Amino acid sequence: MFSSYKGLPRTAWVIFGGVIVNRLGFMVVPFLVYYLGSRDVSTSQVTYVLGCLGIGTLVGPLLSGVLADSWGRRSTMVTGLLGTAVAHGLLYAAPNLVTLALAAAVLSVCGTMVSPSANALLAESVDAERRRNAFSLVYWAVNIGSAGAGILGGFLAENGYWLLFLVDACSSLAFAVIAVCLLPAGKRSAPAPAGQGGGYGVVLRDPLMRALLPLFGVTLAIYSLTEAGLPLAIRDDGLSPKVLGVMATLNAVLVVVLQPLATTVLAKARPLLVYTFAAGLIAVGVALTGFADSMWSYGVTVAVWSLGEAAIGGIHSATVQSIAPEHARGRYQGAFQWLWGSSRFVALTAGTAVYAHAGPEYVWWFCAVAGVLAPLGVLALSPAIDRRTAEIENEKKETDEGAAAVASD
Repeated sequence: MFSSYKGLPRTAWVIFGGVIVNRLGFMVVPFLVYYLGSRDVSTSQVTYVLGCLGIGTLVGPLLSGVLADSWGRRSTMVTGLLGTAVAHGLLYAAPNLVTLALAAAVLSVCGTMVSPSANALLAESVDAERRRNAFSLVYWAVNIGSAGAGILGGFLAENGYWLLFLVDACSSLAFAVIAVCLLPAGKRSAPAPAGQGGGYGVVLRDPLMRALLPLFGVTLAIYSLTEAGLPLAIRDDGLSPKVLGVMATLNAVLVVVLQPLATTVLAKARPLLVYTFAAGLIAVGVALTGFADSMWSYGVTVAVWSLGEAAIGGIHSATVQSIAPEHARGRYQGAFQWLWGSSRFVALTAGTAVYAHAGPEYVWWFCAVAGVLAPLGVLALSPAIDRRTAEIENEKKETDEGAAAVASD
C-alpha cells in the first residue's frame, strides 16, 4: 500500500511530518465565522473580514514564489510560519472590525507563503521519476492533518475559541522549528537568463503555462464548490447541519485511506492520464450533487469526488514543477498556488452568486461539462509537457556533469 513512498529522501518525510503538524492546527479559519459571531460582529461585517482573508490568499503565494527563488526556500517557509503564529495572536486580540480585517489579511498572506517554498524545496530533493510520489505524499499529509483538525477543532471550540488560536499558533511554531532543525536551507535559484527579471514575467511569457493554468483552474474551482455548493444544497433540501458534518468526515476518511493505495496502484500509469480520469471523477461527483436529496445519496456523490481527489494526489504540483526552469521553480509554484487561491475565491463568490440568482442547475451543469472538457485539454497538452520535461532534465544533467568535471580538475 505504501510502496510508492519507499525510498523518498529525508527531506520529503520531514516536510510530510511538518505539514501534518501544521495542518492539525488549521482550526481558526473553519471556525472563524463562529468566532466573529461571539465577538458580536454582524453578518454584513463578517463579509469584510472574509474578503480580506480571501485577498491575502492571492498575495501570499506570489510573494512566496519570488522570495523562494531570490532569498531561499527554507527561509521563506520559516518566515511564513512565524508570521502565521503572530497573525493568530493579532486576530484573537484585535479590538475592532478594522483590525480584525487587517489581521485576517496578514494571517492569509503568511499562511499561504509556506506551500510554494516547501514545494520548491521538495522538488529539488527528488529526481523527476519520484517527484509525483513525493508531491502525493505531502498532499496526503494535508488531508491527514485536516481530518484531525476537523475533529479536534469542534471539541476545542466548545471549550473556548482561545484554544483554537493557541493550537494554531503553536502548530505553526512547531513546523518552523522542524524546518530550521531538520530541513536543508535549499539553494537559491540560479541567476535568471539575460533579459528575464526576478518577477512573474517568466511565467506569463511561458505559452505552456498560459495554456495549462486555466485548465487546472477549472478543476480547482469545481473542487472548491464542495465548500459552498454542497452546504447550500444540503440546506435547501431541509437536511440537518449534521449531514454536512457526516459528509466532511466521509471525505476525510476516504481520502486519507485511499490516497496511498491509489498512488501505489496507479504508479506505473502516465500521470496526466491519471489526472484526466481523477479530475473527471471530481467533476462528475460534484455535478451529481444536483440529483441528491438524502444523506445516503449525498454520501454517494461525496464518495465519487473523494475517489477522484485521492487519485489526483499531487499531480498538479508535480506537473507544474516538471516544466519549471531551474531559475524560476519558486515562482512557478507561487503561480500555481495563486491559481488555487483565486479558483477557490471565484468558486465561493461567483459560484454562490450563480447558485442563488440563476439557479443551482447552472452550477451543476457547468461542473459536468467544463469539468470533463478541461482535463481532456490538459491531456492534449501532454506531448508538449513531456518535451519540456525532457529538455529541463537534459539541461540539468549537462549542468551537473559539467560541475563534476570542473570539481575533478
